[in-house]
Amino acid sequence: MKLSVIVPVYNTAGEGKLEYCLNSLVNQTLKDMEIIAVDDCSTDDSWEILMRFEREHPGRVRAVHSEINRKQGGAKNIGLSLAQGEWIGFIDSDDWITPDMYERMLARAQETGADMVGCDYCLTDEHSMRVGQVVHNNRPEQTGRLNREKYASLILDSGSLVVKIYRRGIILGCESRFPEGIFYEDNALGNTWMLRAKHFEYIPEPMYYYYQHEASTVHTITKKRCEDRMQAGRIMLEEARKYGYFAEYERELEYSFTVLFYVNTLFSYMFGVKKKEPAFVEAMGREMRETFPHFQENPWYQERFNEEEKKLVRMQQKSTAQFMCYFTLLWTWRNVRKRLAKK
Repeated sequence: MKLSVIVPVYNTAGEGKLEYCLNSLVNQTLKDMEIIAVDDCSTDDSWEILMRFEREHPGRVRAVHSEINRKQGGAKNIGLSLAQGEWIGFIDSDDWITPDMYERMLARAQETGADMVGCDYCLTDEHSMRVGQVVHNNRPEQTGRLNREKYASLILDSGSLVVKIYRRGIILGCESRFPEGIFYEDNALGNTWMLRAKHFEYIPEPMYYYYQHEASTVHTITKKRCEDRMQAGRIMLEEARKYGYFAEYERELEYSFTVLFYVNTLFSYMFGVKKKEPAFVEAMGREMRETFPHFQENPWYQERFNEEEKKLVRMQQKSTAQFMCYFTLLWTWRNVRKRLAKK
């Protein structure tokens, strides 16, 4: 078996999302592949759809049911335990891909000797093959035989897990598995797998369609999901220490942790959670400075965050009460200006 594609599934039957995803997989030009679709205890018709696809595509689709909800990480771990392919790929069950994506990725690997291959994705809000806003996941200078400079660059800008395929040994030859029970599981151990690769290749084309809808993880902001992001950040550092690459890439990991654990989580929480708890914001800021006391001096932090973002971070680090008051006033004023501009 050339390729195993793992599809974690939870309540994506509606609007034809799951069927559109699975059809894009069973119609791949690459035939030597298995599709392992793991139902994570869905409460809609997802499991019935998976069983139908298994009946209609015997030997190509394998439907697996989890008796308990383990979140995407748990569903992916079940898939990994069953995978037979020489290569491993992942796709979210509400997304889809071009018909030749996996064939082209494997061809690039065969041509170059790569053991990890990636591409771009596009954002879309419709079920079609029309290319939406393209998101470039990597850069040409990150490709080829990997050295310290390229590993460092990939830690800073790794790109999404779902737009990559990995030679089997990179993942299954490593004891780490996805954390279960949380979202953002990819962020937790993506670096560990990536640093096991020796040669990375990248096809700068959007062959993956990232479906944008209200139920998407990125559009659903709760305190629990913010806590999940923070936990994923902690695990990311635990992985680096466990496998001995923390010291060599400490500055890159410092920046990644700052983004994942703190800055993006902080702003997401303030924008998206209705009942805001000062104690939660205070604890987040305190853990950030305890983990990396000088994170605001990080060169990528200085370069990549704008002055207003850095001002807000400085304010939160100094006084949570002042930060929350200022942020609320700023956000209210901007909303008023938007409404006035529409009149």
